[in-house]
Amino acid sequence: MNQSLQASTLMALLFLGACAATPQQPPCPQGRQNMQDCPPVGAIHDPALQEHYQQRTRADVEALNIDPVKLGSSADIPANDALGKIIGSSYEDSINSLAAKIWMVDNADHTIDAVYYIFKRDLVGYALLGALCEAVARGVDVRIMVDSVGSAHQSHSELKALGNCAIDGGFMRNDGGAVTVNKARVQALVFGAISRLGNNVNRRSHDKLLVVDGAWPDKAWVMTGGRNISTAYYGLLEDGSKDPTAYKDLEIVLKAQPGVDISESVGQITEHYVSILLAIPGNKVLSSNLAHNKEQEKMRSNLASLRAMPDFQQAYDQMDEYLHQDLHPARSRIAHELGNIVNERVVSDYDKNLEKNPNSIVYMTKRLADMDPDNRTIRIVSPYLFVPEYERDDGSVYHDGSNNLYEWLAEHPDNRIEIVTNSVLTSDNFFAQAIIDMDTAPRLLLDEHSKKLWRRSLEKSELNPALVESEQWQDLINNPRVRIYETGRLDSDLLGGDVAYGKLHAKFFLTDSWGFVGTTNLDYRSRLYNNEMGFFFASEELQQALIDEFESLKTQSYLWGSSEWLELRAQVRELGGTKGSTVAKQRTTFTRLRATGLHWLF
Repeated sequence: MNQSLQASTLMALLFLGACAATPQQPPCPQGRQNMQDCPPVGAIHDPALQEHYQQRTRADVEALNIDPVKLGSSADIPANDALGKIIGSSYEDSINSLAAKIWMVDNADHTIDAVYYIFKRDLVGYALLGALCEAVARGVDVRIMVDSVGSAHQSHSELKALGNCAIDGGFMRNDGGAVTVNKARVQALVFGAISRLGNNVNRRSHDKLLVVDGAWPDKAWVMTGGRNISTAYYGLLEDGSKDPTAYKDLEIVLKAQPGVDISESVGQITEHYVSILLAIPGNKVLSSNLAHNKEQEKMRSNLASLRAMPDFQQAYDQMDEYLHQDLHPARSRIAHELGNIVNERVVSDYDKNLEKNPNSIVYMTKRLADMDPDNRTIRIVSPYLFVPEYERDDGSVYHDGSNNLYEWLAEHPDNRIEIVTNSVLTSDNFFAQAIIDMDTAPRLLLDEHSKKLWRRSLEKSELNPALVESEQWQDLINNPRVRIYETGRLDSDLLGGDVAYGKLHAKFFLTDSWGFVGTTNLDYRSRLYNNEMGFFFASEELQQALIDEFESLKTQSYLWGSSEWLELRAQVRELGGTKGSTVAKQRTTFTRLRATGLHWLF
């Protein structure tokens, strides 16, 4: 790690930890080591572990006059020598993803950090809490945070129950495996608690992140991507049967290359990121004087049920081998959108806000594009992809993403862009889908005349043969340099066929020389309001894995504007219900979103 990061972020975090000193152990007379907070006979004081223990302790940054967002935005974060693996969107990979999370928790020796936007109180949520409770019992220090909107609950009794697991928790072990006097804890928080006055309901932590043994380079695992903690993301129903409606998602798993110093380990740097995220003012620390025995029983029973499911059991049994195969060398670098949490005038001052956070995903993408403009193919997968268009206070447009794209294509005649996103069949957000179909795709593909016609009534647009069957339409939608695909086909089980396409939720993009996997949807909410995170990487093998995933998703899609795509929309309209009616009203929905300014919130 370079000196500037040591001088800013790392030292500030150490200062935070030192100010949140570890409570003194209670008197433990000989023969009374069975007291709850008394270490066993022979437990040692390890100064290095004690320092790390304090560093992991959340402090009141407001009282210390420290700005954690500024720390995260100004840190000069280096690229890391890592090993990486892609866990893709198939049903088998969904099960592997869940098995990997449980396996990592089961095999943690020292620490676990878990930060998730959605943490459901269902089979998967309680099972993971059960595994975390077992980890605390054997002496693993746990930090967990969920978003107050994505994981809304009036009491969060499940997280308070996890906190109670620390009452009878074990004591941490040092590098050599010796038991220390530091008792494992559970620090459970809610990000941006909406119950607190002054917190902005629009500023969310959209993170999905698991870090195990982050400060131990030879043991650490880091896992992030689009998957939240819910059965809906892992292809399972509560009874263990396959869920045909599950999200199709994707993640990246990283660990340090052998011999990497701790200060340059992807695990250690990601753990520092979690420390900053947890320290942000407005987060709520959870605690309870109640036993929550029923919640703890749910954890145990759901974990046992999950372990007994054949598909999960099979994946778990081979997880050690699975995680270490196809683990490829890579240069990786974490990026985030912490600035979004505090930015003001998020639309009219977008460019200025972006410059305040050089660690921003969008900012780093621009820098990489400027450094290597001759990447011939850009591939993007996102469930809610919007083309940015930002206005000044007087309503004039100062940034139009579609114009910028075509300027880039004109300057680089060999370059092209391909996009995979949701269709009206596979989307779970009809507001976002209205923006994609009435704004994103038309702005990237159609000329001004065709775009105006497309946004008119249903009868005058997609039901109008003079428009959608014309030679001009075919030329526009078959642009060889801009291709937009939407998932779902006419053989869908929802339309009477036998193929389950689920709901696209994966978020990644790549060029010929680098890629990114993370949590951002590349919509307005991700660009303007949410904190997002993920990893840029350079690795031929990981890039090929994403290309293979991209091509697989294309085979499950139709080209936007094609006759098959139009027929798919027609059949969805005929379904009726919410899906059918929202497709029929897409143009009205989009017009109202733009007229009210609500499109900025999707």
